[in-house]
Amino acid sequence: MKRVCEMIGLRGSERERYIELHDNIWPEISALIRDCNIRNYTIFERAGMLYAYYEYIGEDHAADMRKMAENEVNKEWWAACGPCQQPLTDRKPGEWWAGTEEIWHQD
Repeated sequence: MKRVCEMIGLRGSERERYIELHDNIWPEISALIRDCNIRNYTIFERAGMLYAYYEYIGEDHAADMRKMAENEVNKEWWAACGPCQQPLTDRKPGEWWAGTEEIWHQD
């Protein structure tokens, strides 16, 4: 299993919209997340920052992320959520949510 944590800014004017979207996540998106081998997916918010954590249980993370990115319904979901987010300026090329490095874990 691979643990993933990512972060992105949350536009203050869009906070309620972002929360509303996730309170009413589209069933197709919820199913796609599971189909792409993502479990225990959680998004936290603090002081204008979003922190996403999930556990990847598949064999090819890059392939599953491509599958997610190419899904037509997911493209619509990202178009709805995207205006609520403010990518970090120090993210790596190609990232929307900035990746983090796991430095410690305890079960």
